[in-house]
Order: sequence, then C-alpha cells, then structure tokens
Amino acid sequence: MLAPLITAAACATVATPAAGLLARRAIVRSGNARRLRITSSHGIDEQDFVRIGGLEQWLSLRGEDRANPVVVELHGGPGSSNSILANVSRDWERHVTLVRWDMRGTGKTLRGSGADSQGDMTFDRLLQDAVEVVEHVRARLGVQRVVLMGCSFGSAIAMRIARSRPELVSAYIGTDQKIFDGGRDASDYYAALDRLRQAGKKKELAAVREMGPDQRLWSAEQFSHFNRFASATDPHTFAAMKSVVMKSLWYSPLHSLREIITFFKSFMVSAPVLPGTASLDDWADGTRFDVPFFVVQGACDLVNTPTRARAFFDDVQAPVKEFALIEDAGHFAVYKRPELFLDFLLTRVLPCLDSTR
Repeated sequence: MLAPLITAAACATVATPAAGLLARRAIVRSGNARRLRITSSHGIDEQDFVRIGGLEQWLSLRGEDRANPVVVELHGGPGSSNSILANVSRDWERHVTLVRWDMRGTGKTLRGSGADSQGDMTFDRLLQDAVEVVEHVRARLGVQRVVLMGCSFGSAIAMRIARSRPELVSAYIGTDQKIFDGGRDASDYYAALDRLRQAGKKKELAAVREMGPDQRLWSAEQFSHFNRFASATDPHTFAAMKSVVMKSLWYSPLHSLREIITFFKSFMVSAPVLPGTASLDDWADGTRFDVPFFVVQGACDLVNTPTRARAFFDDVQAPVKEFALIEDAGHFAVYKRPELFLDFLLTRVLPCLDSTR
C-alpha cells in the first residue's frame, strides 16, 4: 500500500553521484553478507523456490539453532518484500528460526516467473498460499505449530489463519496491525483530508475528496493515490522509509540491482489485490482466538493507526493477549527498533509457547 511513498523516499535517499553510490554499496553489502553468515552446526540458512499454489514461490529459512521456535513472517504491501530486511533482523535469528516468503506478485517470486505468470492476484489466493507456506514449513522443519507474525497488510492474512487454523499456530503477532471493519469507520480517510489541508496540498486534497470515504467503491488506482497522499503527510513513516526500508534495500547482499527494480514493480503487480479487501470485516469474522495474541504498534503510525488496532484488540478473547506501543515510531516500528521487538519476543511471546511447537 506504500509504493508511491517508497519511491519518493528512494529519490530522497539517492542523491549522490552514481559511481560513489555503487562503490559504497559494494563495501557495505560485503560487510552485511559477512554478518548474515550462519556458521553454527545446528543452524539453517536456506533460500529456495517452493511450489505454492501452483507457482514457484521464494522462501527463506534462517536461524542459528533448528531447535529454536519457528516464526513465519508475512510481509506487507501487498508487494513489499521483507527479505530486504535480513540485516535489520539478524539478531532475532539467534533465538528463532525466521521464515520469510515473497508472496506471489512480490520480489524474488515475481522475478522468478514474471508478471504474466503470477496467477490470481486476490486476497483469497494469498490467504490460501499462506496456509500452504505454513504447512510446508511445518513439514520441512518438523514442527507442529509456528509463531505467525503478520506485518501491516500481511497481518490481515496472518490473523485470519490464527483465527481459523489454530492447530497450525502457537502464537500470533501483529505488527503495524491492519484492521478491516467492512467500511464502517472512515476516520482514516477524514484524518488524511485534515493532514492534506494543513499541508496546503490542494491538488491532492481535491483528488481524495473526489474519491469519497467509501473504500468499497475505490479502484486499485484510487487505493494507490490515497495511500500516496495520506502517507506523504506521515513524517515518522517517511523517515522510516529512508532510514530503514530504502537503506536496507540498497545495501541488501541478497538483492541485485535488477532486483531493486523488481522491488518497486511488485507494488504495481500486486495492486489488484487491494479493492477486494475493502469489504473485509475482522469483527464480523470473529474476535475469539485460541492462541496467544500479541500486537506491537508504532505509537505514531498514521498508516495503520494504533487507535484502530487497539479497538479490535480490546474485543479479542484469547488465552493470553498483550498490546505494546513503540514510542516515537510510525509504520515499520519493529524494524526501526528491532532490539525492542526482540526483547518483546523473548519476554512476552516465547514464554507463552507450549511443548507442541
């Protein structure tokens, strides 16, 4: 949902001569590659394509000890691969086996088979794929259940699996939690209007007004426009784009220059998923979860607001539940402050896991 904002952050970040950028990139990527090496005899470091939903899709399984709990992370967007963040989350892999997946239409999966071969780009298809990924990981690593971590758009998918398939999930973690309410609450729309008005963005303000508050009537292009206009007035998220997302993408030892281009293309290929989400309703789907339920949100997030996430959380019934705010952070909060998230993981989430993991 953040493609235009990421593009703007990229332009702001890449402002030095190309030769210097490439030389610096080579040096930093080399250091990051060394940091990412897993040398433990009990560790795992696998990146490969797995047939999921009839399509070869890219999976990464990394951790220092195969005996550690398994965390399956579902990225946001749609189309925003988290595989670029491997260096940011490196310390997590000392305590868990971290599984990352480039969904259909995204990243290495998109590059591997091309835009015309991605199949149905719908929310339901991504949800079915995610279940297959979890089942594949369970078989590959020999575990009964996994910690399911959903990030932004990915949290909408992960939460549905945690709700309907608790036999697969030992705990749920939502970060930048996305909550759907069937279009009842238009507060995010009106908040974006207010920010655009205060910023003096008359053209953008008129465009958003013309779209109207009912997202169920928006096209994929209108979703893209709204997210661009709304996010442009979120200083914390824009700063995280530059300091975390773009920096990680540029210096990722796992991504070539061509794959950087694919990273941006992913948002366009994945955009058709968005209109089909506007009628989703998390309250109607149910607030009972039979697994521990955790939400970690940036206190200043204007993309997926902590107010909306908290409203749903308060109605959740779960054996254990906890809501945590990361202060002075917007979207991508757990990647801006990965050490705080690791502490939450170690002190709150992992102690709740039982022996059936």
